[in-house]
Amino acid sequence: MSVKIAHPAASNGASLQGTIAVPGDKSISHRALILGALSVGESNIHGLLEGTDVLATAKILRAYGAHITQGTDAVWRVNGLGVGGLMRPLDILDLGNSGTGARLLLGLASAQGVTSIFTGDASLRLRPMLRVITPLQQMGARFEAAPGGRLPITVMGTDRAMPIEYRLPVPSAQIKSAVLLAGLNAPGRTAVIEPRPSRDHTEHLLRHFGAEMTIGQDDDGARRITLTGRPELRPQTVYVPGDISSAAFPIAAALLVPGSQVTVTGVGLNPLRAALLDTLRDMGARITERNRRQVQGEPVADLVVHAGPLRGIEVPGERAPAMIDEYPILATVAAFASGATVMRGIGELRVKESDRIAAMANGLGALGVRVEELADGLIVHGHGGPSPTNDGICIDTEMDHRIAMSFLVYGLAAQGPVKVAGCQMIETSFPGFAELMTGLGAQIEAAP
Repeated sequence: MSVKIAHPAASNGASLQGTIAVPGDKSISHRALILGALSVGESNIHGLLEGTDVLATAKILRAYGAHITQGTDAVWRVNGLGVGGLMRPLDILDLGNSGTGARLLLGLASAQGVTSIFTGDASLRLRPMLRVITPLQQMGARFEAAPGGRLPITVMGTDRAMPIEYRLPVPSAQIKSAVLLAGLNAPGRTAVIEPRPSRDHTEHLLRHFGAEMTIGQDDDGARRITLTGRPELRPQTVYVPGDISSAAFPIAAALLVPGSQVTVTGVGLNPLRAALLDTLRDMGARITERNRRQVQGEPVADLVVHAGPLRGIEVPGERAPAMIDEYPILATVAAFASGATVMRGIGELRVKESDRIAAMANGLGALGVRVEELADGLIVHGHGGPSPTNDGICIDTEMDHRIAMSFLVYGLAAQGPVKVAGCQMIETSFPGFAELMTGLGAQIEAAP
């Protein structure tokens, strides 16, 4: 599906105005479903992201025997089977495009005494899983994978998982979470050591569901998470905050379209996730917080965003783990800033749903923006105002939802309309994106 988007000022001088709520946090939604399935009794989840990635996780948990329903009140109810109580699935488990679901569910399946076969779409089958498989093998699970440790993967789980102490080779919330989920059904204590902290939604939710865990610091400064295995998790009510990774797109649009003022309510601001806001403020963005509160240990606030001029900066490399999914939209913002924006230390983006470094460099270059592609990053030379477009170009998103939304936002502030292909993938993480943006004043239409 191709979509054409244009800045409203191109036809009627309108800005973007309004108050919106973005869909629930994807990372928390996956984890809430999984921990609900491992509890004994009924958990209620409010604000669950109903994108295709999360729905794939729900379908797979049903295949393991959990009873999961969506009520007419929009509350999702999960009746779980206990930490070691999942049943053998009768069918192949299709993850669609969900990299998060793949890595978390590989961890879950590894410490269940059943065999599971996972697959996904063409994009997901290209993504490497060896970094997750390696520690799970140490815990006693066996794997048969496609070359390079890719899907399809058969997991021969064990109900005698061994607790391990595992030092992450790279900061990764998904690897950490996979080991901790496996450690739930291992006797004794499983420890994960992080040289640098990664997003900690799993730790917050494990505590919320009653798991016993400690978080401390090793002598070398590394973060140590220790989980006591085989707890009886208690069913809970979970309120999922708005996803900062989704909020990034209307926030960016509001910054770039002159005269705009947009409020995004109930956004999760976990400090290990929300470094994009720090970076945008360093660039001169006017973003203020209102009604800050805590929800299950997660900081949440309403964000008020005003349009205004931005400047290029060098993004501190240590911020990468806390904003890794937001670099594509940051590259779009950088195209409209004054001067160069330098982004380094983001080589992880080359193994996401697409090679996001190359996809952004190619797309921005096709639109007339000067971009230097680095092995582990990008340098975007901004125009300091409306950027050019090329009506003869259709941006190839490589079926990546974040690339698609980034270039749709680009079109809002460009000198002319921008045509973007592959926009159907947006439903994986941000259902209703087009309707939300048009409600603010954007012009989005199907392209021929």
